[in-house]
Amino acid sequence: MKLAKDRGVSIFIVGHVTKEGILAGPRLLEHIVDTVLYFEGERRQFYRILRACKNRFGSTNEIGVFEMCEEGLTEINNPSAFFMMNYHKTPLPGTVVVPALEGTRPLLVEIQALVSPTAFGTPRRMTAGVDYNRVVLLAAVLEKRAGLPLAGYDIYVKAVGGVHLDEPAVDLGIALAIASSYRDHAVDPSLVTIGEVALTGEIRPVSGISKRINEAVKLGFTKCLAPLNNAPLINEPGLNLTGVETLSEAMETALGV
Repeated sequence: MKLAKDRGVSIFIVGHVTKEGILAGPRLLEHIVDTVLYFEGERRQFYRILRACKNRFGSTNEIGVFEMCEEGLTEINNPSAFFMMNYHKTPLPGTVVVPALEGTRPLLVEIQALVSPTAFGTPRRMTAGVDYNRVVLLAAVLEKRAGLPLAGYDIYVKAVGGVHLDEPAVDLGIALAIASSYRDHAVDPSLVTIGEVALTGEIRPVSGISKRINEAVKLGFTKCLAPLNNAPLINEPGLNLTGVETLSEAMETALGV
């Protein structure tokens, strides 16, 4: 730190993280630096994510997405198009698209869910790319507030592409994906869903609604299911917007059941 200040230069210190995902060694290093960057990637994925978890001079949780090519790491300028490049236009049960926010960058991600009768006494809940506890909570809300008897079913939920989603705005997408798979009824593939689901079954408003909608429209989505309180903030030509107040209302709109 003294060398950087005396000479007016930037210094990169490369380290590693523990199994818990925190910086190894004394926390003093994390305190004295201006920025902490995590370079993330799965072994079987060909893209990498550069994520800022500390930044004294800007926003945190911003990401940069890179693809490993022959010439090295190449920036992906449109991550949404990248993650959605294999998205099907054929309606399939258990599939919903959500516009998530990584820092200030909108990112469209496909959520897939599979609900099947359990073969054992205790049903299984498995997740990939979404928080396990959030899925368990949403399954309980679906059972209590929407009348879906999920206690005897295994539930598997995945965010396609290996991306990790941890914001409340994807709650509605996860819940509708689970309901879609259970009912074996597909959601319109031109629909995106946004909203936080409360324990009461209420659909709560979320932040950054305009950025999310603009990104969805750019990629050709024409319908949106959003919290009713967010609806007055959306003015996007060519978008069929439906505001919903409850999870049951959202299911009726998206699934017709």
